[in-house]
Amino acid sequence: MPPLVVPNTKSSPRATRNLGTLTINMKVSVAALALFLISAFSSQASSAPVALDVMTVCCSGYATRPIPRSHVKEYFYTSNLLDGEQKATISKATGCTYQNHPIKCTENSTYRTIAGECNNRKHPHLGASNHGFARLLPAEYEDGISLPKGVTEGKLYNGFLLPLVRNVSSKIVHTANENITHDQELSLFFMQWGSEPEKLLVHFRVCCQMRWEATPQCFCGTLHLPQYQSVQIPGYLEFPPDDPRFQSSNICMPLTRSAPVCNPRTFIREQINAITSFLDASMVYGSEVPLARYLRNRTNQLGLMAVNQKFTDAGLELLPFENKTKSICTFTNKTANIPCFKAGDARAPENLGLTALHTLFLREHNRLAAELKKLNYHWDGEKLYQEARKIIGAMTQIITYRDYLPRVFGDEKEKWVPLYSGYNESVDPTVTNVFSLAFRFGHSVVQPFVSRLNEDFQPSSSYPCVPLHLTFCASWRIVMEGGIDPLLRGLLVDHAKLMKQSQMVVVELQERLFEQKGVMGLDLPAINMQRGRDHGLPGYNAWRRFCGLSEPHNLDELSHVLGNQSLAKKFLDLYGTPDNIDIWIGALAEPFVPKGRVGPLLACIFGVQFRNLRDGDRFWWENPGVFTLQQRRALSIVSLSRVICDNTRIRMVPRDVLKVNSYPWDFVNCSKIDSLDLSSWKEESHSALEASDAQLLSDLSAFVLALRASIYKYCIILKGCVTLQIVLRRLKQYAQIEV
Repeated sequence: MPPLVVPNTKSSPRATRNLGTLTINMKVSVAALALFLISAFSSQASSAPVALDVMTVCCSGYATRPIPRSHVKEYFYTSNLLDGEQKATISKATGCTYQNHPIKCTENSTYRTIAGECNNRKHPHLGASNHGFARLLPAEYEDGISLPKGVTEGKLYNGFLLPLVRNVSSKIVHTANENITHDQELSLFFMQWGSEPEKLLVHFRVCCQMRWEATPQCFCGTLHLPQYQSVQIPGYLEFPPDDPRFQSSNICMPLTRSAPVCNPRTFIREQINAITSFLDASMVYGSEVPLARYLRNRTNQLGLMAVNQKFTDAGLELLPFENKTKSICTFTNKTANIPCFKAGDARAPENLGLTALHTLFLREHNRLAAELKKLNYHWDGEKLYQEARKIIGAMTQIITYRDYLPRVFGDEKEKWVPLYSGYNESVDPTVTNVFSLAFRFGHSVVQPFVSRLNEDFQPSSSYPCVPLHLTFCASWRIVMEGGIDPLLRGLLVDHAKLMKQSQMVVVELQERLFEQKGVMGLDLPAINMQRGRDHGLPGYNAWRRFCGLSEPHNLDELSHVLGNQSLAKKFLDLYGTPDNIDIWIGALAEPFVPKGRVGPLLACIFGVQFRNLRDGDRFWWENPGVFTLQQRRALSIVSLSRVICDNTRIRMVPRDVLKVNSYPWDFVNCSKIDSLDLSSWKEESHSALEASDAQLLSDLSAFVLALRASIYKYCIILKGCVTLQIVLRRLKQYAQIEV
């Protein structure tokens, strides 16, 4: 390894090297230094020194520029800094121990692990939680290691400066709440279910967030350090001077960087996916064993999930509350003082629709566990929990691939996700870094208002329509404003927003995200674009090339790709060249494929991912051996409509909840919706087998008694019964009956 660079103490008197302590004249947190050190010490046997030419400081959000060589006094070896115990402590504190621990897989395991480990027996970490994303293209960082593009002031990319992401959001993405078009084919449930794959497959861990007291002052991207060049802060978003929300030069929009993995093989930054890469219903059960245990009801052997102990939804179950002294959800209504709900995914309380869907599947798990207990009263709590979890996982896979993806891909569905042909252990199911950003296309179909409807599917007089920004982290609205039924009715009859090139993302997300719980409303599209730079994702044309699509290089060519010269000109005015366009906004802007809701580039990125995570999943519901043939036939008819019928007081539902439906014409009674037949999950209990054996032995005893009379009769005739007597003795031993 190259050497660790220490500032010259003559040039910088405050910079010292003191035995086991490295002090650099920077505002560097201990945790940040630990992250660097554990990377350096990941190969402890090596005596080679480590370079600190560019140090990525994760937890503070800082990232340095190269320290000038003129400040270098000497080289020394990192092995002199810490002893083995200290290295182990740092490894544990930074999470590297967890990421790098050896994985032991159980032979012939019937159920997938909570963390997704051991799905692939040859490579047990593939798809597991708290591991790095996969890459389809190499990362592109400003310094080649970790700095996001655009950090260095004045640096050109392909001959042009990168625009501030906030500027792109304001000039291209911004859509007034009242200036939207309703999708005439897809319901708002399409939008809501689309958030499930994202929540099931992607969750960024973020670095420790800096505390700015009551003000978001963040020095707008530059930290001035004595004796050194200015250091950029890529963890915050600047407002351009002409931005309506620009107040002063030291006010920025807060944003923390995605946390990196511990990688002993390279210093190039790779982000952690905190959840598994499988459609395994982790939004219900979690992706880490401690959380999964916390979410279970362990007071009995019924295999149930824990539920709220303080409130119910008119007698029906609600998610439990998180166990925190200060819950962020209390800030949205300090009088109510209702904390956030807790589910398998930490983002469950983010919006009411998401909370409603998570609550629905919590109830479905408990319903299934209760039904399975009736069929198999000898099953213990663990068996009931795992079997119900397995069924819920299959439901999420079926609804996503059978109902949701055909609407996304349109006519290109079979091209990108052909019929299932079985598990392939050579396929890596790990979620790709680009998919983690690209699948946020769903933000473009979010409506600006949340409606709550009564039993007649009309606006509720008690709980009227509410602006979206007033529903973020507002658990109290479910507890105090009618539960989840009014929300689900709204999802069933409201239309999704149609993504149009002139109507991309509504103000509720572009200006007022989490406004109630922070010092300012956030800009979600700007965050998406900055997150792409944070993750080192290449620009628009690199991905077009990867997918075999044409690469536009000028206004005419980009106009042809987008089918919109005005929009193409806006892009080039901001970026200078299509090569520089951020992947999220470039892919989102493309015209839809026929009958789909994404353009060709997103179809390619999504297609690669959804095929890999299906074909590389050993526990995929269609893979022979995961379920029996009878169970697969039963599962094939599951539907969101039935889940709603079984777990709410809603009695009228559409057969297909993802398409636009009008009440009452497109609705049917729940009695008309097929139910999941669990009879194929019934197995013979030990006591049942014993009863069956007893009946068999009883029948055998009667047979032997009848046979004995016949044998004795023939013995007298044949004058020889030795062989027959032996047979009788053997029957006696087996049947334990008197003959």
